[in-house]
Amino acid sequence: MKKRYFELREISPSSEDVFGIPTGTKLDEMFYRVEKIGNRFIKRPLGGIPYLSILNLTGIPDTGKSVLVEQFAITQASRGYRVLFVTVENPAEFLYSALKQKCNALNMDFSKVEGNIIVIDVSQDDELRENPAELIDTMAYAIKEKKTSVCVIDSITGLYEHKEVMARLIVRRFFNFLKKFKQTGILVSQKRSTQAGESAEAAGGLAVAHIVDGTIILDKKLIDNRWDMNLYKLPLGSVLRTIRIDG
Repeated sequence: MKKRYFELREISPSSEDVFGIPTGTKLDEMFYRVEKIGNRFIKRPLGGIPYLSILNLTGIPDTGKSVLVEQFAITQASRGYRVLFVTVENPAEFLYSALKQKCNALNMDFSKVEGNIIVIDVSQDDELRENPAELIDTMAYAIKEKKTSVCVIDSITGLYEHKEVMARLIVRRFFNFLKKFKQTGILVSQKRSTQAGESAEAAGGLAVAHIVDGTIILDKKLIDNRWDMNLYKLPLGSVLRTIRIDG
């Protein structure tokens, strides 16, 4: 019988230090590590999402999920890192236009960015969208051939949109795959607009958040009364956008 157990002392921990992978967004200020200096513990910002982490990014429509991961992709690509971008919702030509516009707005060299982002277009490929094994094989080939270190899937929900009972199984397969290939990744999860931001479904629903390393939740609030105007110091009719990390 194949040995499938280990004593704890037989397991060698990774010697790689914890550091941040910059996203070019507010997230870079939200992750930190705790260090002991003498008898004191202090927080030190990572300056990005944790290296080799696989994070779940979720929120109701129009909260900026795609905007965030696209900015993450161009930030890494502009720094010379190879990014694998799996687009499930948006056809590749529209993704190209969005990334180019963001580069222009942020004064990034698009000629450098476009050479470092590898795109797998699942939006118009039924075989890849309906067959996780086939998509994983395609991603593995791209990672090995192009030597990517960062991966974005926008959105992972699109791979089980009509079979939500399989959500955990599908997410776990991609989570394990990205861990095996040492990718730092963000998986975009969609949630219905009727699901409250503070609900369990805000983390992607169906216990998806229990699989990944952490969940980033985007939300928005309409300032529609005097109480909110005084609390948030915003004029009536404004939209307050929020971001938080769970887990």
